[in-house]
Amino acid sequence: MIVMAKKYLGQHFLIDKNIAKDIVDSLKATNLDRILEIGPGMGVLTNYLLENKNFETYVIEIDHESVEYLHKNIPQLENRIIEGDFLKMDLATEVSAKPFAVIGNLPYNISSQIFFKVLENKELIPEVVCMLQKEVAQRISSGPGSRVYGILSVFLQAWYNIEYLFSVPEYVFDPPPKVQSAVIRLTANGRTELGCDEKLFFKVVKLAFNQRRKMLRNSIKSFSPRIEELDAVLLTRRPEQLSVEEFIDLTNNIERLLTSAELPIA
Repeated sequence: MIVMAKKYLGQHFLIDKNIAKDIVDSLKATNLDRILEIGPGMGVLTNYLLENKNFETYVIEIDHESVEYLHKNIPQLENRIIEGDFLKMDLATEVSAKPFAVIGNLPYNISSQIFFKVLENKELIPEVVCMLQKEVAQRISSGPGSRVYGILSVFLQAWYNIEYLFSVPEYVFDPPPKVQSAVIRLTANGRTELGCDEKLFFKVVKLAFNQRRKMLRNSIKSFSPRIEELDAVLLTRRPEQLSVEEFIDLTNNIERLLTSAELPIA
């Protein structure tokens, strides 16, 4: 075990080397020559990443004290420490214009924002291995029919295959979190086009899940007064019952209604 007593942006630092190695070993990094670690802190994952000579390890850290620690204690990182905010960075410019994998122990309170940033850069990021709050990991990896299946589940599963790898107990962190953690892996599913208007898809999914207890006929009726023209059985379903493909079909059907009525997209 190593000692880390620093907490930043809701992050709890991993102090168990065996779990750190298990996380790094979960990274496939197939045909990739660069890895980006988000929030390395004191480098417990970083040291294992650096043992792999098949790729270059870069780290991005927002906390200046942690950056100083990394420069002093992991000199082999050399000029591959990026000080800044992952959420605000132009990744193609500041990390790599070629595809790279992402790994990290994600701060609990911004993990969803990190995933939306990944989605914005999905062409650059074919793989993500991360540890995060167990509840969020279950939500992201769950499929249709699950009570925790939601907006982020659909958005991420549209572009990635998602695997729930293993749970992580509280006592392997400093400070120990009040919730359990888990490790998941996202791997690009090969989709290059969504097959529908992406902006409308996002609006349809968000609107449906914002009223997840309602049947679709009620939750999406604001798109068009002609919503009742859609499949009657579909309209009686709730959003958590629809797969990604069904949301794509629903988006296309709504777009056809809007186009035929010459109405602007909601």
